[in-house]
Amino acid sequence: MHGAGEHDERASWMTAARMLQDASPLTIPEGASAMTIEVEWEPGDPGTPPHRHSGPAFGYVVEGAVRFELEGEPERVVEAGGTFWEPGGDVIHYQDGNALTDARTRFVVTMMCAPGKPMLELVDEKELAQRAHLRAPRPTD
Repeated sequence: MHGAGEHDERASWMTAARMLQDASPLTIPEGASAMTIEVEWEPGDPGTPPHRHSGPAFGYVVEGAVRFELEGEPERVVEAGGTFWEPGGDVIHYQDGNALTDARTRFVVTMMCAPGKPMLELVDEKELAQRAHLRAPRPTD
């Protein structure tokens, strides 16, 4: 028989976790390693130039707001407490910059990296032009 304190502890561990995102299907390169990084952008920083990752990446915005755009998807803003993910591989990640002009933005990303490949590879202008038809229409202000 369990005392009241033991029951309460079990109940709390069962409710302590909250689902933030659920991504599927996933393709994780065989022999992949995992890396978690923290990124902090100053106000208005455009972030990393267009790039790709060798495996999937999962992010959580700690503070601020990230301007996020993947190939084939419309640009969106992910605010603090929100999540994002990308499948990695061939998909171009166009934007991950600070959507705010008056405050810093900070996010954490866990990435699966294929063996022998860099965590991030920039995409050159020639490839961007060749794949322009795969980019979602740009927002109009």
